[in-house]
Amino acid sequence: MNYLKDAEKAAELAENIVMSYFNKKKIIENKGEVDLVTDADKKAEKKILEFLKIRYPDHGFILEENKNQCEGCEYIWIIDPIDGTTSFAHNYPMFSISIALYKNNKPLAGVVKVPYLNELFTAQKNKGAYLNKKKIRVSKISTLRKSLIATGFPYTRIETDMDNLKYLSKMVKIAGGIRRSGSAAIDMCYVAAGRLDGYWELGLKIMDSAAAILIIKEAGGKVTDFSGIPIENDFSKIVASNSHIHEDLLKILKEGS
Repeated sequence: MNYLKDAEKAAELAENIVMSYFNKKKIIENKGEVDLVTDADKKAEKKILEFLKIRYPDHGFILEENKNQCEGCEYIWIIDPIDGTTSFAHNYPMFSISIALYKNNKPLAGVVKVPYLNELFTAQKNKGAYLNKKKIRVSKISTLRKSLIATGFPYTRIETDMDNLKYLSKMVKIAGGIRRSGSAAIDMCYVAAGRLDGYWELGLKIMDSAAAILIIKEAGGKVTDFSGIPIENDFSKIVASNSHIHEDLLKILKEGS
């Protein structure tokens, strides 16, 4: 079985659905105070699920828009049909499709498709990371002052005490620049490609970052929680970098705590 090829095909099928809704009227629902879902999210996820279940009937699935189907499964597909739904709902083009395959909680393959830019980020364990079939590596920047850093703001910021502003206020005075795309998967893939040097965010879920974590690692980068511990099961506080500035990022985030 070619897991990566099938993940790429599933992302392509979802992309066709998603882009058929872009710049057009959508049915938009609220999952939380500011967390949205559209009919495109639901249809794209359904298409991905249908495609993969035919090929892998014994595999489990962790889904963004539907009930998980993963109890007792060795292999689990982790799917976010649109990472950046708020952007998509506003016809802002920074959104992505994220699909990852894990075996016994370890990543095997990951795909992040950015439809509007026609960019496909991929990785397989121990086989490197790629953008449109060309190998990518993280940047060599070694100081925060010269670094371009990305972040985001959790959907749960209204209902919980997850406040990114305290970290942002520290980072903006030290980093060379701060950016926000609105898609965690895009930001993390940009670290992998050397377009960004680091990234942090609170309140993420496994669907947002499962594929991108593997892509960063295969590109030579590093991903941990705010304490410097490698990400295993808790995705709520993520720091990703080119490895060279990782300790400096952690220091700033600890100062902001």
